[in-house]
Amino acid sequence: MLTLFLQAQPQGGGSMMLIMMGVMFVGFYFLMIRPQMRKQKQEKNFQENLKVGSRVVLTSGLHGRIAQIQEDGFIIETLSGKLKFEKAAVSREFTDARFGEKAAKNAEKTVEKKEAETEKK
Repeated sequence: MLTLFLQAQPQGGGSMMLIMMGVMFVGFYFLMIRPQMRKQKQEKNFQENLKVGSRVVLTSGLHGRIAQIQEDGFIIETLSGKLKFEKAAVSREFTDARFGEKAAKNAEKTVEKKEAETEKK
């Protein structure tokens, strides 16, 4: 019986194959899985840190301004009106890149105005 097991396994080949499989898994982890996880984490942080008044571009290519933030999504104000989108639909922010500090100041003023209006009601 022992001779059957010894004949089925080549000498030293099994351990070498196991080492190569381990090296391949570690390579895949560092080259594919880890960067993807980092990118997802950055995207989630970006979406969570968006503020009212920020100009954004959605994954569909729609440009707009965030009018309201809700638990499950955003209300985006466009030229054609207000539309509701999921948080995952926001692709990138345009405020700082295109409009600079002026847009950030306007966004703060808008937030202050809305807070004042809600306090009056």
